[in-house]
Amino acid sequence: MGQQGLCSLMLRFNSYKRTNILQHLKMSHHRDAAAEVLLERKGCAGVITLNRPRFLNTLTLNMVQQIYAQLKKWEQDPETFLIIIKGVGEKAFCAGGDIRAVSEARNTNQEMLQVFFRDEYILNHAIDSCQKPYIALIHGITMGGGAGVSVHGHFRVATEKSVFAMPETAIGLFPDVGGGYFLPRLQGKLGYFLALTGFRLKGRDVYTAGIATHFVDFGKLGVLEEDLLALKSPSKENITDVLETYHAKSKIGQDKPFVLEEHMDKINSWFSANTVEQIVDNLQQDGSSFALEQLKVINKMSPTSLKITLRQLMEGSSKTLPEVLTMEYRLSQACVKGHDFGEGVRAVLIDKDHSPKWKPADLKEVTDEDLNDYFKSLGSNDLIF
Repeated sequence: MGQQGLCSLMLRFNSYKRTNILQHLKMSHHRDAAAEVLLERKGCAGVITLNRPRFLNTLTLNMVQQIYAQLKKWEQDPETFLIIIKGVGEKAFCAGGDIRAVSEARNTNQEMLQVFFRDEYILNHAIDSCQKPYIALIHGITMGGGAGVSVHGHFRVATEKSVFAMPETAIGLFPDVGGGYFLPRLQGKLGYFLALTGFRLKGRDVYTAGIATHFVDFGKLGVLEEDLLALKSPSKENITDVLETYHAKSKIGQDKPFVLEEHMDKINSWFSANTVEQIVDNLQQDGSSFALEQLKVINKMSPTSLKITLRQLMEGSSKTLPEVLTMEYRLSQACVKGHDFGEGVRAVLIDKDHSPKWKPADLKEVTDEDLNDYFKSLGSNDLIF
């Protein structure tokens, strides 16, 4: 073969190699994206496994869309009798939505801001209305979007390592994914307290507060799942019996009082106020170490987020879940375009200096007129169920 022929052959080979490398990279990217969540039929159940342990199993848009599509298929499948959702790793069930990606999309992909929240809330509603028993194993960190894919289901199983919180007011958002529905329905004013302060419930307290329906020792969680998968054409009652059996055997933390028990009367009083300013005054006037500790926390939160959140829960207390999700979609679209969301993500997730510069910086500067803009209809862009 002459030099010219050899050169021609080498060019063709390099072109072939580049093409195959590109195809391989595309396939690898697809596999990586698909591997963010595992969707498997096991025994009598459909099993959803959140598979981003390095990122605390935070939800991407791809994951939300895959889960929704599979959930609908399993709901219609006569051989699927229950649905289990869990997270990979011991650290987290799901720490929320991929907020960093949402923040980056503010400048690069405005459409993603609409699609992410819309599809996430549609999934939350689908879980609530699911015709098959839905069991969330909420071991480890369960926050924000993690609550959205668990609390609306029939059963939530906590362990001694569960950590629940709705910390959105610290990043210029509000406790969404139906938080406006389930938080005001917790005992007394507990939900208002959790929403405004981002207070973390741990272990058995997640069950006592009403977030979880059952409590099981972490060491027994794998065996519990095996027993659920082994059930033959189970009814909801059969599933309940298995969960109740494991719950009854768990003794961890059983003798400890609820972490907020001694403060609940005061929490109910402080957080019964109709304005955030009055809640702040209540805490100041009380002057106890616990009250001042909560005041210190609230003073670090976005003033706009605090006022949005209080109104969200007050209105949500008398709305249906679909109505709440419609309201929250309006709020999400206004918040993600505002100053405080970008600043909150910067301070907490990017620079991690935890010193956000809120605008407005004072509760008194957030007017009712400002709030009305957040709650107003989006017209044809509204999320309607």
